[in-house]
Amino acid sequence: MGGLVISGGRVVDPASGMDAIGDVAVLDGKITAVGTGLGSAERTIDATGLVVAPGFIDLHAHGQSIPADRMQAFDGVTTTLDLEAGVLPVASWYRRQAAQGRVLNYGAAANWAFARIGAMTGSNTESSLEAFGNAMRDRRWIENVASDGEVAGILDRLATGLNEGAIGIGILNAYAPGAGVQELTAVCQLAAAQDVPTFTHIAYMSRIDPESAAEAYIRLIGYAGATGAHMHICHFNSSSKTDVERCAVLVAKAQAQGLPITVEAYPYGTGSTVLAAAFFSDPDFETRNGTAYDSVQRVTDGRRFRNRQELLSAQAEEPSTLVLWHILDTEHNPHHRDLLDISVLYPGGAIASDAMPWTLSDGSVYTGDAWPLPEDATSHPRSAGCFTRFIREWVRERQAVSLLEGVRKCALIPADILAASTPAMQAKGRLQPSADADIVVFDFDTLSDRATFSAMNRPSEGVRHLLVSGQPLISDGVLDVAARPGRPVRRPVVES
Repeated sequence: MGGLVISGGRVVDPASGMDAIGDVAVLDGKITAVGTGLGSAERTIDATGLVVAPGFIDLHAHGQSIPADRMQAFDGVTTTLDLEAGVLPVASWYRRQAAQGRVLNYGAAANWAFARIGAMTGSNTESSLEAFGNAMRDRRWIENVASDGEVAGILDRLATGLNEGAIGIGILNAYAPGAGVQELTAVCQLAAAQDVPTFTHIAYMSRIDPESAAEAYIRLIGYAGATGAHMHICHFNSSSKTDVERCAVLVAKAQAQGLPITVEAYPYGTGSTVLAAAFFSDPDFETRNGTAYDSVQRVTDGRRFRNRQELLSAQAEEPSTLVLWHILDTEHNPHHRDLLDISVLYPGGAIASDAMPWTLSDGSVYTGDAWPLPEDATSHPRSAGCFTRFIREWVRERQAVSLLEGVRKCALIPADILAASTPAMQAKGRLQPSADADIVVFDFDTLSDRATFSAMNRPSEGVRHLLVSGQPLISDGVLDVAARPGRPVRRPVVES
């Protein structure tokens, strides 16, 4: 027979509940059989002593480039999607990815923030990190309630993006907290009518009222109930901060009542975003967030801000600069570790990285072909080690969940969140005949993140083999730098 057989590994498939020694046969980009004694093939991978699992699916990855893909490949990821922010315009973005070639499967939502920027400021720049930072100099789209005409323009841009195959609508509400409830209701009604999820960075993240995280979740729950839209909560950990206990109770009750709400989290107490984010300029930043200005740290040089004036000056000069926001001290504070557990271990919740782009010391985004990455390339450790960190700490070391459940949170749950609206996802996140051959083979005993806040660009270790669409990308721990097996994940395009 032709094709490939991965033989003798510990096959972990959360879709069937299988966790046993077996073989996986692959042909023409698909899994053809899972079992024992599958025989010989054109190529065999000896997985004795290794775990064979569906490749991890990242719902929340902003890198969307060859270097970002490669770092995530060593994190066990085979499909990387930018859903919280998304892109705009959508069709041209997919065309560019296909033209340059991608290492991992890729896809994106339609970007509500850029629809707002276009409709309210007249700037129809294509979405990018730099364009996002620059757009924050015109605060109309951030602070103003949209007029009826502007709402129509926002909806038109989003509908076009959905017709061009966007996976859903990314709602960066925290970056435009002035958006009115009527507008957001209309956006959710559009999502419900098109049967796609919304992916929301909630409007407020403070621990105190008014405009607290609890208030933002009550709004999100209300949108789900009033419109029927599937509301997906992005980075439950960093959105809820130290108030996650209260917020988790609210979300769990809403889910128990049947509302279409899903959740993701990443296993770090430190967040990352652009310096120009509206919440950093809140005059009551310290009181409302329980953190001082030195909790905000520039990624490229590690500098921490000393006071409000210094931060505001930097916002004006370098709005697109990436910063870290140290929210939970999980290294030294046991209570903060417990708070992170609530979001990371949330029942039915996905693991998602919120991986950031890689930037060089001059602040430019790196999209080049060098491997390993340039020495001065920085991001956030989650861009390199999110999934391996989760498996290492929560599954292997602490045994907070089983390996089967850990893989479910990294692969099957993300696939199922999208399966109803994006048919391509029905073949991912599982090891079953006719499923896509997106497969990770790793050493459970040594799988580990290596990226730290002082050395961010260190790939994870322990991934021995990685197949994307049936094509080997990592073999015996070595990356094929010429490989571009990534395929688009996209909803069917509506012809105009």
